[in-house]
Amino acid sequence: MRDFALAPPTVSPLTGGLADSVFDAAAHDPALPLIARRSTPASHAWEEVTAIQVREEVVELAKGLIASGITPGHRVAIMARTRYEWTVLSHALWAVGAELVPIYPTSSREQVAWILRDADCVAVVVEDEQAVMTVGSVCGTLPRLRHVWQLDAGALQDLVARGAFIPTTTVDSLRRIVLPDSTAIIAYTSGTTGHPMGCALTHRSLAASCDVLLKGWRHTVAPPGEQPSVLAFLPFSHVYGMLVQSLCVRGGMVMGHEPDMSEAALAASLRSFRPTYLCAVPSIFEKIYKNFLRASQEAGRGTLFERAAETARDFAAAQERQRLGEGPGPGFDLRLQHALYERTVYRKLRAALGGRVCRATSGGSPLSRELSFFYEGIGIFVNDGYGLTETSGGITAQPVGREKTGTVGQPLPGTDVMVADDGEILVRGPSVFQGYINDEAATRAALRGGWLATGDLGRLDSEGYLTITGRKKDIVITSSGKSVAPAALEQRLRMHPLIHQAVVVGDNRPCVGALITLDPDFLAFWRGSLAPQRDTPSREAREAREENTLREEIARAVAAANSTVSRSESIRVFRVLAEPFDQSNGLLTPSMKLRRDAIVRHYALEIDAMYQARSRSPRQSGPDELSRWDEADNVFR
Repeated sequence: MRDFALAPPTVSPLTGGLADSVFDAAAHDPALPLIARRSTPASHAWEEVTAIQVREEVVELAKGLIASGITPGHRVAIMARTRYEWTVLSHALWAVGAELVPIYPTSSREQVAWILRDADCVAVVVEDEQAVMTVGSVCGTLPRLRHVWQLDAGALQDLVARGAFIPTTTVDSLRRIVLPDSTAIIAYTSGTTGHPMGCALTHRSLAASCDVLLKGWRHTVAPPGEQPSVLAFLPFSHVYGMLVQSLCVRGGMVMGHEPDMSEAALAASLRSFRPTYLCAVPSIFEKIYKNFLRASQEAGRGTLFERAAETARDFAAAQERQRLGEGPGPGFDLRLQHALYERTVYRKLRAALGGRVCRATSGGSPLSRELSFFYEGIGIFVNDGYGLTETSGGITAQPVGREKTGTVGQPLPGTDVMVADDGEILVRGPSVFQGYINDEAATRAALRGGWLATGDLGRLDSEGYLTITGRKKDIVITSSGKSVAPAALEQRLRMHPLIHQAVVVGDNRPCVGALITLDPDFLAFWRGSLAPQRDTPSREAREAREENTLREEIARAVAAANSTVSRSESIRVFRVLAEPFDQSNGLLTPSMKLRRDAIVRHYALEIDAMYQARSRSPRQSGPDELSRWDEADNVFR
């Protein structure tokens, strides 16, 4: 094993818990702006909260927790969106030695009951009345649950008042006995199959990757001389969101909170908060790109945008060849074109994100190479990293100055990554979890001789760059025995502006198929942009022609995706569904991952019909069953 990352491998060892971050910041620079918050959700004005102010709020809240009987080792759940109270409350819990159990606010009654019971929680903090009712409906099965605190009903103010008589020295005493290897978070997996499992993460495991990233990469998150700022909108209920919070607090970055992940709310917050760094998942970057495209087409500048986007990708690809020592860099003509589009297009795109974003991180799943080049070309390099709930977040990062698009970078210093004979990625290092609570068998299966079996498939090149190729459990095996990793095909399909989601199917089928959902916003624009047909006066005829045109467009997207894989791996049948995969229908996890098994079960009849509609007698004899599926079907549901 070798470490390939360029960041210095030595960081100051953790001596206490995560709550110390706030206290250390207040002691070192009391006036340092640590958080920016709005007086009301609709406000566009952000007020800075200094390190000393955050520390005081954490102490007062910690005193209220002590007065309520919360003691070291108690588990307290937080079931709320990403908001200011989350940050203060989590550090107050850690200050008294309690263990935090994040729960997605969109979780079902059954999921909430399972997590509260499995984690043996003594209290839960919820956001609103609806969440109170959800928890209340399962309280009878939770004898250990003593408190249900509602944020929107002033619960934190009540806690502060309740703890007014507790001496501050009591908080300091409890905080100082928290050890680095004490459990800080019980983070539940997204539960793509079966019940979610609780991953025990220590203070050290979360701090380890944070501190290495800050040591080697902090200078990249803002222009020289500026304090970095990050808009936190990813759910703190997910380890990625918690990593973002810890990076901001431990790194002295100004953090704003946006609880509403709708397009309108997020766009407004980006413009008003003006972050220097963006942390998101691929679906967010894909949506931003499609919004740029749609807005340009609506303004009659679609061709200009597409040319500018192509130039951006070409420019970024040439830059990459240069930094990897494989080429001279952008030529004169390309630099001239890029400079022209910088004045007319790129700076306007960056302005839509606040105008100050210089770099970004994508996590949760791999970002497409094409999209990475687009963002780099317009002036926002996207660092595509890799991590799991079981690794407290980050495992790899792109080495500064040697970034390689299409990979997730190199292992962080102190972390070892190995690829097993079957392609599974194995990891070991200080950020790896303690194990799954209440499930020794699952822990033994995941931790093998000191290595964590991630369940992800990938490959390492000669320089230690890791490429993710898919999930082990997601591999599709056709009836002819061909193994197909669906991630690349699905990623390519989603790049088409009309396609919102895609799921590759084909287990025990003669060929690969796909279920596709459409982007409703872009579909509405696309329909409106179709030229009127004067020779089809009836509405039925116009609608039929429109649907035929849509079929052809989706078929072209499928053909483009197929061009990236071999014939035996290509999509030969597909069906466009009327509704998207969503949390409400149980087909998406709260972290926006596809529940593949649930999708296949839910659409079993449609999948059968898709293959039956395409089935026909073979036109030639022989073992090649794929010869019966020469052209991709375009069946609409």
